[in-house]
Formats: sequence, C-alpha cells, structure tokens
Amino acid sequence: MRFSFPLFILISLLFSYYDPELLKALKSYIPILLGLVMFGMGMTLEFNKIKEIVLNPRWLFTGLILQFSVMPFLAFILSKSFNLSNELLIGFVILGSCPGGTASNVIAYLSKANLPLSISLTLFSTFFSILITPFWIYYYANEMIEIQTLSLIKTTFWIVVFPVLDGLILRRLLKSKIDPILKFFPKLSEIFIALIIGIIFSLSSDLFDKITTAFIIVIILHNFLGLIIGYLTASLFKFPIDVRKTIAIEVGMQNSGLGMTLSLIHFGKVVALPSAIFSLWHNLSAIFLISFWSKKKKHNYRD
Repeated sequence: MRFSFPLFILISLLFSYYDPELLKALKSYIPILLGLVMFGMGMTLEFNKIKEIVLNPRWLFTGLILQFSVMPFLAFILSKSFNLSNELLIGFVILGSCPGGTASNVIAYLSKANLPLSISLTLFSTFFSILITPFWIYYYANEMIEIQTLSLIKTTFWIVVFPVLDGLILRRLLKSKIDPILKFFPKLSEIFIALIIGIIFSLSSDLFDKITTAFIIVIILHNFLGLIIGYLTASLFKFPIDVRKTIAIEVGMQNSGLGMTLSLIHFGKVVALPSAIFSLWHNLSAIFLISFWSKKKKHNYRD
C-alpha cells in the first residue's frame, strides 16, 4: 500500500538531520512543490465519476459540513485542553481547516469505500477551501496573532485551486492519451510532500524538541476523533457502509501539504510542525484502516 510514503518521510528527515543545508536551499520551492502535487490531483480526477455523487448530494454535503466544522473545532479544543503553545495551536487550526488531500482517495479505494464520493469530496473541499480555510484560521487564531486573511486567500488560490483546475482541464482535453503516465502521480506526490517535511525540519534543529507527549496525543486524537465522528454521523443518517467509510476518511484526513505550506509562508516553521507530523501519522493510521476494512466484504446496503 502506502508503506513507501513513511519511508520517503524517514529518508527526508534523515537528510534534514545530517545535511540540513541541502534542504534549506529548497525552501523557496515549497509552494511550487505543493502546486505540482495539486496539479497531479487535478490530472487524476474525472468528471464522469462525479456525476453519480451530484445526483445524491446528501452524501457530499454531509462530508463537506463535517470536514470544515468538526476538524477546525477539534484542533482548537484539543490544543487548548493539552496546553499547547499558541504557535502549535495555530498550526493545528490551520491543519484542521484544510481540505482533503489526494491520499484520502487512495485510502478510500483500498478500503473498499466509495471512490467517486471520495474524489468529489476532495475536489469540492479543495475549491471551497479558498474561502473557508482562511476564515477558520482568522476565527480561531486572530486573537493570538494578526491574520492577513486576503493574503491567505490569494495563497490558497494560487497553490491549490489554480493547479487543480489546470490539471482537470488538461485531463479533459487529453483524455485517455495521458493514462499511461497517471499512475506515476501518486508516487510523485508522496515524494514532494516528504520533501516539504524535510525542508521544514532542516530549517531548525530545535523543532524536534517541540514534539512532546501532549503534542503526539493531540495529533492522534485529532485524526482518530475525526474518523469516528465522520463514521458515526454517516451511520446516524443511515448512509450505505461504503459511504460511511468514505466520509470517515475524508473528515479524518487533511491536506497536510497545504497546511505546511500556508504555515511556513505566513507564520513560520514551528506553526508548520503539526501538519508535518500529521502527514506521517495519518498515513500510518490509514494502514490500520485499510487492513481492517479491506478484509470485510464491500456493502452498499443500509443497516
């Protein structure tokens, strides 16, 4: 599955520790790296797979509302409850306010969830994030630090929405002609995200000291509670099993690459730490989800 991604992160962290100057030189390329990741996501999305979901908007709306309400709130409450510093609290709020990422689509597929719904949630949450992500960052963090909301909106557009649209349009124009190269995009995305993590850690050797027991607990609870709340809410509405899985995955997993980039550009390296560590953790937790759900027969009934 995605065992390669934790390995890429480990290699990147080793470089950041033993040869930090090499990665420090790449700091200015972080927005470009994330833009390439988002462009690749746009290239792998297909319009026809979204039609089914548009005809049943309850699934889509439920996932979007949960993703953009539960996760920012959990980030704020957990950070406050465990007395994390203001910098880390802002970092967790940024992470919780981010849309879904491409990793969730792969995990949905391997978990026998509803892939068209996963793709649709990733696509729509990415487009909505241009306004919603800066709003929640301002709402939860403005009292602690001055938030340049307009600047956040511009950054989100240029490094997320614009490249995704480019990828979608190019896929629409070229269609099956680019199918042979599409299989390489997920792996390239893993490499680019791992590289961003390494760059962040290379910028300051004292970041490792920030990873306390309380910090790790917040990382785990933020992910775990998002998965649980997503699944239970979908169950409450009696959605099919595969839809419950999908909503759980999309709510519990954020675009940590966007979180790292927004944090580093607008706030600093410490604020980027929650997104960097979450990027590793949510892929490790996904291994458990896949091993658990993929063994079960795929169901589409309501129970």
